[in-house]
Amino acid sequence: MFIAENDIEVRYAETDQMGVVYHANYLIWMELGRTKLIEDLGFRYADMEAVGILSPVMDIQASYKSPIRYGDKVKVRTWIDMYDGLRVVYGYEIVNGKGEVAATGHSSHVCVKKDSFRPISIKRMFPDWHEAYEKNKKQNELV
Repeated sequence: MFIAENDIEVRYAETDQMGVVYHANYLIWMELGRTKLIEDLGFRYADMEAVGILSPVMDIQASYKSPIRYGDKVKVRTWIDMYDGLRVVYGYEIVNGKGEVAATGHSSHVCVKKDSFRPISIKRMFPDWHEAYEKNKKQNELV
C-alpha cells in the first residue's frame, strides 16, 4: 500500500473562535491529500477533467480525535483504502507534530461523464490509473 504525505502548517484563517481548526478544514486537507496521492502515482485530476470526466465525492466521513491549533504543523497521510475498477475509497490520517493521530477519515468517489453524470469504468477509460490503483490499494498488502 502506498501512502502519500502532505505537510501543512495551520493558518489562523483555518481556526474557529475557540482557536482550534474548524472541522470543515479537515475536508479541504483531505482533498489536498487525495490530489497529492494521485500526483505521486503519476496522474492529475486536471487531465481527467480535460477529457470530460469528473470524480465527485459520493460520501465523506471524518472522526476527530484531538484538537489542532493555529501554528501547529500537521501531516496528512492518504492512501487507496478500496478500489474495484469503478469506485475508489481513499483513507486519511491527520497527524499532529507529536506524531499523534488527530483525525481520521474516508471519502468515496466514482468517476462520471461531465455532461451526464453517468458513471464510467476507470479500468476501461483510464487503464494506467486502474493499474496503479490496483497495485497500490490497501488490499494488496501482505499480512
